[in-house]
Amino acid sequence: MELLIILGVVVILVVWGISLYNNLVKLRNNRENAFANIDVQLKQRHDLVPQLVATVKGYAEHEKTVFQRVTEARAAAMGATSINDKVEAENMLTSALAGLKVSLEAYPELKANENFLQLQGEISDIENKLAAVRRFFNSATRELNNAVQTFPSNLFAKMFGFKKEPMFEVPQEERAVLDKAPEVKF
Repeated sequence: MELLIILGVVVILVVWGISLYNNLVKLRNNRENAFANIDVQLKQRHDLVPQLVATVKGYAEHEKTVFQRVTEARAAAMGATSINDKVEAENMLTSALAGLKVSLEAYPELKANENFLQLQGEISDIENKLAAVRRFFNSATRELNNAVQTFPSNLFAKMFGFKKEPMFEVPQEERAVLDKAPEVKF
């Protein structure tokens, strides 16, 4: 009888352990899937950036450092391989594109150009989609991190190499700009 009780407890613990492990795997896969959705939007953004830069170059030849920064950031983003490297590289590209937008304010004739307006609209649409899939990615990352850090699944997480993963966050240099209230001029 005692043997059956001990065997029952062992079976329950094994099933429980398998369940915790499977949950961690599902959460990791959900995070990777969420990043795959980001990758789709990033590919579209990477394809549009050269078109935008080429259109703007005709109007703003002296803004070479801005274009160079955007081009380098795009190349770094396209060359990144791991999720964490892609997050870092995409933050650089987002920052570079923000700098491009600021420099474009000096060219009212460019803002009226039909090709530019179309490209700007497409990039704006992709940026909105990216924001949505980044929120989903961060939600998936938060769920995984919660499971990796909370007891008792943290015991299994350590044993099987699961670790806390970084979120897709706004870079520090952009955070100061976002924290500042926008200026409204009439």
